[in-house]
Amino acid sequence: MSDSVKGRRADAQRNRERILQAARELVHEPGELKLNAVAKACGVGQGTLYRHFPTREDLLAEVYRREMDELVAAAPRLLETHEPLDALAAWFDRVAAYARVKRDVFAAVEAGIWRDLAAHSLGPIGEAVELLLAACREAGSVRVDAEARDVIVLISWLSRLDDAELDARGPRLLAIIVDGLRARRP
Repeated sequence: MSDSVKGRRADAQRNRERILQAARELVHEPGELKLNAVAKACGVGQGTLYRHFPTREDLLAEVYRREMDELVAAAPRLLETHEPLDALAAWFDRVAAYARVKRDVFAAVEAGIWRDLAAHSLGPIGEAVELLLAACREAGSVRVDAEARDVIVLISWLSRLDDAELDARGPRLLAIIVDGLRARRP
């Protein structure tokens, strides 16, 4: 492969990353996410944006998938550096950022796309929660009857809060969930 092809591929990847970052930031703004605003915000032409993401829904779906993948990947990393219950609490901090993106993306996409994204996230997020809960169970720090689906139901409300309420209540409510999951000591 020639150097010019490698350079274009690296450049194309950088453009894709810039597009995704700009869309992630712009999706929080009121109103419909406009592709020309995304292209302008990240300094690429509309043709470049459309080569990577032919539709607005394709771009929003990728923003959501990226956020969800990062959330899932955080679980094992946190277990490497934290005690299990502390890892779960730190992961919940990350859930608040995920919920904000989820809320805004889901508000911006069609109902059919929404169903596809929800189905895509439930399995991997459930697996990440179960990984964390299993480590906590092994350490004796969470109640034995806590299930991943319980946690998903409890944290699902986050994506329904506006930014001010998520900032004001999110950390405290997530701490309440962690406290509710704690194993009771005799």
